[in-house]
Amino acid sequence: MKPQSMLFTIYGEYVRHYGSEIWIGSLTKLMGEFGLSEPAVRAAISRMLRQGWLESRKVGNRSFYSLSERGRKRMEEAAERIYKVETGRWDGKWCMVSYNIPEERRALRDQLRKELGWMGFGMLTTSTWISPNNLNERIRELTEVQEITEYVEIFSAEHTGWSNPKQLVQKCWNIEEINAKYKEFIDVYRAEYEELAESIRQGKEVPDSLCFVNKTKLVHQYRKFLFIDPDLPEELLPELWLGKEADQLFQDYYRLLNPGAVRFFETVYEAAPV
Repeated sequence: MKPQSMLFTIYGEYVRHYGSEIWIGSLTKLMGEFGLSEPAVRAAISRMLRQGWLESRKVGNRSFYSLSERGRKRMEEAAERIYKVETGRWDGKWCMVSYNIPEERRALRDQLRKELGWMGFGMLTTSTWISPNNLNERIRELTEVQEITEYVEIFSAEHTGWSNPKQLVQKCWNIEEINAKYKEFIDVYRAEYEELAESIRQGKEVPDSLCFVNKTKLVHQYRKFLFIDPDLPEELLPELWLGKEADQLFQDYYRLLNPGAVRFFETVYEAAPV
């Protein structure tokens, strides 16, 4: 597990619910539960500061780190998708983004592609990406922040030919690969969940530290689907789709682990004095 990626999980799953700020000592202790050293944690925090995800402040001789505005928005977006609720029927419209960013601004073009992938867009052609979800306002905000509005056009479009909607999905996303990743997730965590559920039924004591580690790893692994699953509406999903089974397993296992995980976090967490 990469330290920076794990820090995103710790902040998104725990710290953001406690004022979004935490003492570095608490962070290193929490990360130590996963075998990550203090130097590795500090290096990852430095990278996140440079990238604008975190902000820091000193209180006496102690350092505290909080989510920046950018970091809070990203965590909220991630939580909205991880803990999603069922949506209504698809209206048949596609959100389409087309861009023509000059070569001298290549870094911005690469960043835009990463953000489009994160949001769940699929690449129809090299510079045209689509999503069946209404993400127009998110794209407007993103392109304004990146100051690339002159190079980008946004459409709410109706597809009239020639592929049918499911064929279009197959062109823009690797559905088989996503299904295979969901199967891997189910194969790993089904056994873990059933073993823990059986222990609890038998009245065995489950350490809070174990709940913290297992829940954090669960969220950490499930969070990876944000980068590959486009969150397609029911009408566009293939007949064999393992995303729903994986989501149900995630929710069941999460509920089992959450109380102990939160108790452990609270014993370690230390915020800045008021």
